[in-house]
Amino acid sequence: MVVAYVTSRFPEVTQTWMLRELNAVADDPEIDCELLSLFPPMKRTATVHPSAEPWMARLRRPRPAAGLRGLAWWLLRSPGRLLASMAMVLGAYARHPALLARALATVAIASAHARSIAREPVDHLHAHTATYPLLAAWVCHRLTGVPYSFTAHAHDLFMDQSFLRRRLTAAAFAVAISDFNRGFLAAYGGDRPTPVHVVRCGIDLSRYEFRGRAPEAGAAVRALSVGGLKDYKGHDVLLRALASEATPELRRVSLDLVGDGPLREHLGKLVTDLGLVERVRFHGALPEPNVTELLERAELFVLPSLIAPSGNMEGLPVVLMEALAAGVPVVATRVSAIPELIRDGETGLLAEPADPVDLGRAIVGVLEDPAAARRRAEEGRSAVERAHDARRSGAAMARLFRHGTPYEREALE
Repeated sequence: MVVAYVTSRFPEVTQTWMLRELNAVADDPEIDCELLSLFPPMKRTATVHPSAEPWMARLRRPRPAAGLRGLAWWLLRSPGRLLASMAMVLGAYARHPALLARALATVAIASAHARSIAREPVDHLHAHTATYPLLAAWVCHRLTGVPYSFTAHAHDLFMDQSFLRRRLTAAAFAVAISDFNRGFLAAYGGDRPTPVHVVRCGIDLSRYEFRGRAPEAGAAVRALSVGGLKDYKGHDVLLRALASEATPELRRVSLDLVGDGPLREHLGKLVTDLGLVERVRFHGALPEPNVTELLERAELFVLPSLIAPSGNMEGLPVVLMEALAAGVPVVATRVSAIPELIRDGETGLLAEPADPVDLGRAIVGVLEDPAAARRRAEEGRSAVERAHDARRSGAAMARLFRHGTPYEREALE
């Protein structure tokens, strides 16, 4: 069976979750995997994970001119299906001109992929994210009849639901990374809902040697936060918490910030304004091995996520699984599916989103009770082993592709 994964861009530094799943699915002897990309990487010199390199040989990414040729080819071969698909896209995105332009570009590139599929068939398409990859898979399905599915993560669900119901109901199945996301998708299922399965993101546990730890009483503390420098990540809340004069205990915490994004300049200025220059280090985007090294040195991991004014928010960040797997005490916020993994008082501590005072309270909770922090770290590792092992998640996806069900009957009994 040939399964083609569809993604917006490849390679990108944020694709660790997809690469792990892709590698695990490819280990199934009954499945061959290919990779379809829609657009070039955001930066030609972008940091690339070493695990992405082997997939470059299996990558199909048409040039823009190929998209025009694909449209012409299908206009001659199946004009009704192509024009009807374009009409539906125009109707769905008519009120969103910026999204419409990108959607039409996606239709063109998808038509090129569909032409390639007609020549070199695949058995199933799987879109990673419910935005343009899902749109491309839907177009390919309309033109070729190849069934498709998709995995919904975070911004792809929460930012824009244009056309989601039609694409969901035409899918063979959908995958949600959390119970929260499954509930969100269920609202768009219609009278004949598409099966929505929960397959949680996984990590390669062999990469993370567990070392339960906690900050030492009165000593300097090295904290780590990993994520794109975007509004819904809440980095400004974390910085304000660390700068609080009302909580002297927080002054012994220094912070490593890993990630890049549109708020880099703003956050740099905020660090200066808050007097945190000596305590905050910006590392930019880093490949997985470098993040693993920082996790090894960290005594505290903080993810101050919030719900942005646009509605954008986290799904279930893989970096939380990585921190727990390594044994780092975790502080996070009550956003989206995060409480499904970070259970307050059991696997970590939770704070209210967008509240620097409450975030500071949670951080102090780690600093003041190292023994409890170590116990939570141990339970966190167990939780990741139970629900977020990449091999098990990949095997679940492979079973879905082959049989339409993610888990063996024995596992459910």
